[in-house]
Amino acid sequence: MSSPQYRLAIASSREFSSIHMDDVYLVAVLELLGIEPTVCVWNDPDVDWTAFDAVLIRTIWDYFEHYAAFLAWTHTLDRLGVTVINDTKMLRWNGDKRYLLDLERQGVPIIPTRVAHGDALHAVLTSMADQDVVTKPTVSGGAWHTVRGKVGTVDFEQALARLPKQLDYLVQPFVPEVASHGEWSLLYFGGAYSHAVLKRPTSGDYRVQEQHGGIIKPATPDDAMVAAGSRTLAAVAALGHQAPIYARVDGVAVDGQFLMMELEVIEPSLFLAERPDAAERFARLLLERLQTLTC
Repeated sequence: MSSPQYRLAIASSREFSSIHMDDVYLVAVLELLGIEPTVCVWNDPDVDWTAFDAVLIRTIWDYFEHYAAFLAWTHTLDRLGVTVINDTKMLRWNGDKRYLLDLERQGVPIIPTRVAHGDALHAVLTSMADQDVVTKPTVSGGAWHTVRGKVGTVDFEQALARLPKQLDYLVQPFVPEVASHGEWSLLYFGGAYSHAVLKRPTSGDYRVQEQHGGIIKPATPDDAMVAAGSRTLAAVAALGHQAPIYARVDGVAVDGQFLMMELEVIEPSLFLAERPDAAERFARLLLERLQTLTC
């Protein structure tokens, strides 16, 4: 077998220090294309990132728990001149969910969102008496420190009291369609729509993540929903960012309108295990990106 043309670091976390099952076929295709993928833990001080042609950000699923270190790492990669996919400017922007307000200013419909420091949560919630709301840290993932409840109830107040006061939080009304119809995840590679899944919470819950019992199934969105996702990516470009190599647009359909809930360009699940065609498209796109580095 000939020597690989390119070396690609796949950035992961200590919990996922080998190839994640969702990326197994992707890695196999990369190897066939002449790319040598190596899983590296993002905060391992012994990794020489300059030994690779590029770093692909994948399952760094603990970055929000070490956010200052994560930001410092991205700046280190910049200083070393390492190519990162997606690029570090976008990672830093997307790491804080205040980006939702940036996208809203670009005309992207989102769930109404307010931001409050932990000490000011009650002041914000005072204006939302008796509403069913969700609070989550502006830097978070996997429903970390996320609380849902009716404002003013004892249970909700007790849950709020347990939240770390030093964090900033998003405050949003709970959208019942998440539970009744599900949350969509639309996958885009190189700006082009690839595939989608529909995520539903288990009975009695509101969290769609698999670790909380959520059920995820392949699904086919309508053209209007795909177009809404594409407009979200256009808004990212309008904000001055490079086009993401990969992106996941999460949202929910409410009264015929797609409301964007999250734009994931750091470490999203890409749901490739059941879509080998998508894994192949992504692998070829990565090869093209690597080839541009040597032109």
